[in-house]
Amino acid sequence: MSEMTATAQLVPTLDARLGELLTAARARSRSFAPPFEQLWESLEHIARGGKRVRPRMLIDAYRALGGTDERAAIDAACAVELLHIALVIHDDVIDQDLTRRGELNITGRFATDAMLLGAERDAARAWGEASSILAGDLMLTMAHSILARIDVDDDRRAAMLDAFEDAVYESAAGEHRDVWLSLHLDPAGPDDVLRMAEQKTAAYSFQAPLALAAILAGAGEPIVDELTEIARRIGVIYQLRDDVLGLFGDERRTGKSTLSDLREGKETLLVAYARSSAGWAEVAALFGDEQLDEIGGQRLRRVVEESGALAAVESVIAERCDDVHRLIGDAHIPAALREQLAALTHACGSRDA
Repeated sequence: MSEMTATAQLVPTLDARLGELLTAARARSRSFAPPFEQLWESLEHIARGGKRVRPRMLIDAYRALGGTDERAAIDAACAVELLHIALVIHDDVIDQDLTRRGELNITGRFATDAMLLGAERDAARAWGEASSILAGDLMLTMAHSILARIDVDDDRRAAMLDAFEDAVYESAAGEHRDVWLSLHLDPAGPDDVLRMAEQKTAAYSFQAPLALAAILAGAGEPIVDELTEIARRIGVIYQLRDDVLGLFGDERRTGKSTLSDLREGKETLLVAYARSSAGWAEVAALFGDEQLDEIGGQRLRRVVEESGALAAVESVIAERCDDVHRLIGDAHIPAALREQLAALTHACGSRDA
C-alpha cells in the first residue's frame, strides 16, 4: 500500500476524531445559554468542510519518516486543523468579512440572526464579531489541549508544544504586520511582503505540520531543521499564488471576491511592484477604498498587469519553486517524503483555487 493511499484511508478516521472532539464540546455547552451551543454547532459546520491539506501533510510526513502510532498522528493532525480554523475565523474578523467560501461565516451568521430578532445593525455586527473572536479562542485552546495530551515522552511533548507555540507566535506577528501595512503609513517593499508571507502563512500552514510530524516520528534535529526551511519556502509560494488569485482568480473557483484585497488595501508583492510604475498614481486613491466597485477594480487590475507586476510575481513563483525543488533534492529525508514535498510545491505554485 502506498503512503498516499494509506493516508487517504486515514482521512475518515481523522474526520471521525475531529467530529468526536467537537461533539463532546457541544454537549458540554448545553449547560450554558442556547447561543453558546449554537456557536459550537457553527464550529462543527466549519470543521466538516475543507480539503484537510494541513492534516494530510502531517500524516504523510509522519508515515514517510517511519512513524507508526496512528492515534498520535491523528490527534496531531486534528490539532493543526483546529489551529487553521481558529486563525481563519480570527482573520475574517480582522478583515471585516461576513462570508467565507460563498456562505455566511460566524460573524455573518450570528449578526444576521440578531438582526432578525430586532437588534440594530451595529449592535448585531458587534455580537457577530464577539462570537467569532470567542470561537477562534476556543479552537486555539482545544488544539493546544489535544497536543498536550498525546501519549509521548515528556521531551517529545515539550518539543511539539514548542513548535506549535512558535507557529502561533509567528503567525500573529505576520498578521499584525499585515494589518499595519494596510494603513499605508509605512508602504511595503518586496522584501517586507515576502517576510510577512513567511510569518503569516508559512509558519502555521506548512512549518507546523511538518515540524510536528518530524518531532512525533522521532526524527533528529537536522531533519526538523531541513523540513522547517523547506516548509517556510513552500508557504511563501502558496501565499504569492493566493495573492495572484485574489486579484485575477475565477471567483467561482476561489470563492473569494477579486475586489476584497483591493478594498482592504492589502499589501502584496503585486502591489509592491506596481506601486513603482507611472500608472499607479492614477489609481492610488482607489486602493483601500472600502466602496470600490468593479469598474474601479478593473482599473487597478489593469495597472497591476500593465506595470509588469503580474509577470514579475509569476517569475518569482517559478524561481522559488525551482529553489524549493533543489532544497528537497538535497535534504536528508526519505524518498517518499521527497516526492510528497515536490508534489506539494508544484500544487502550491500552480493552483487555481
